[in-house]
Amino acid sequence: MMKRILVVGANGQLGHCLQKLAPEYHDQFDFNFTGSDALDITNKSQIEKQFEEYQPDFVINASAYTAVDLAEKEGEKAFAVNATGVGNLAETCRDHHAVLIHVSTDYVFDGETNLSYSEDDFTDPIGVYGASKQKGEELALENNPQTVILRTSWLYSEFNKNFVKTMLHLFSVKDELGIVGDQYGQPTNANDLAKAIMDIIEAKNKTFGIYHFSNYPETTWYEFAQKIKEFSGSNVLLKAIATAEFPTPAKRPKRSTMSLDKIEKDYQIEPKHWENSLQDCIEILKITNA
Repeated sequence: MMKRILVVGANGQLGHCLQKLAPEYHDQFDFNFTGSDALDITNKSQIEKQFEEYQPDFVINASAYTAVDLAEKEGEKAFAVNATGVGNLAETCRDHHAVLIHVSTDYVFDGETNLSYSEDDFTDPIGVYGASKQKGEELALENNPQTVILRTSWLYSEFNKNFVKTMLHLFSVKDELGIVGDQYGQPTNANDLAKAIMDIIEAKNKTFGIYHFSNYPETTWYEFAQKIKEFSGSNVLLKAIATAEFPTPAKRPKRSTMSLDKIEKDYQIEPKHWENSLQDCIEILKITNA
């Protein structure tokens, strides 16, 4: 019998990438894509109804409250989606013997290190968004032992709003831009994350718990923007600026680089170099915007 995959948060970047990838698995899995308009994960009875009707074997939680700065004012809303909602999903997964794949973030770390974070390192978020995601991780693992948490970072794709698309737009209307050059992390093409999730679902022997997945190696927002400029053929002038010159309501981790060794070892998933994945994305955007 064909296994069933429920994708929650189908209208986000990752959700769109999973929809794009799904046809490649049509002979293995049945997919059910639901947006937040159809399934509110903060509503336990709605989740129960969805599970009763669909009976999923796997649940991919691609939904999240991701407005990092706004979360400082909307803490209750952020925690409702990123923590309570995740706990609801995990609990229902446990009751229905379903595996939960939940996506988290590098923002669970404070960024005060020169080393790469491993999955076992101490979490200490410096903003409401990161704190809400950390709480979601805890509830997911507490409520369902069959949970895989994937922490990712700097997510972008050809879909929805993200740094790459924002830069491409700004390049078309600005002659000069200042980009933060003292924050380090790993850009991640959401298409690569979608493929990693499907690799985990396909794996015969699953190891549950927390994993890191991103593209590699680390870079800065400024260097990331420079490559977007290069691959898009823009003539915009970019200047590296300090975080202090671009104040935001929420603090960002200075260096949230994550070690990718565990996912390579346990699932044989080899992340791509971020420059290659960025080039793929920009080529797609050139075609779709032509």
